[in-house]
Amino acid sequence: MKRICLLFFLCFSLVSFSKTTKVLLFIRDGSTHLDYMLKKEVGPMKDLLEKSGFKVSVATVSGETIKTDSTTLKPVTKLSAVKINDYAGFIFPCMAAGDSINPEVLVFAKKVLDQGKPMAAQYNAILILGKVGALKGKKFAFREGIKWESVTAPELEGSTYSGIGVVQDGKIITSGNCPWMAKSNGKQDGTAELTQKFIAVIKSK
Repeated sequence: MKRICLLFFLCFSLVSFSKTTKVLLFIRDGSTHLDYMLKKEVGPMKDLLEKSGFKVSVATVSGETIKTDSTTLKPVTKLSAVKINDYAGFIFPCMAAGDSINPEVLVFAKKVLDQGKPMAAQYNAILILGKVGALKGKKFAFREGIKWESVTAPELEGSTYSGIGVVQDGKIITSGNCPWMAKSNGKQDGTAELTQKFIAVIKSK
């Protein structure tokens, strides 16, 4: 009887562990500089997460396999099929956003926020968090030399710009410098630090 109970406990623990260690990484369909960012941003994020014991799912709005001349990323989940409760946290690399943000992405991010899940975003993707109110009353990072209020929605009133480096405020982590911009401005790429802080937030729960 004791052996049966022990086996049941171990099985239950493994199931619970697998559920709480899934994270979602979102990429925008048609992201610019795709090959470079897959290798320098998404790849390192995914590697760090997996080395820390997380199961990483990648999602786009279309759900189609992401391919470049030298890189293929699959499988990719369709964003509308993602069940938020299945994931412990959500990470939006710079290539999650562009000049415009798909309304479906904003609806999704708002649901994540409403459920209190940890979220991390880098460079352009910080706009996603701003537009759904995730930064309200919080400190955040963003690109250097640009007035935040001039490039996004008024929901950011009351947020505090805190420079280009990685900033954590509660369950929200932001980084103002992605690999592509780091190549241009010579400043520290925030990819590794952002991901490590994201991991720490989830593991502290």
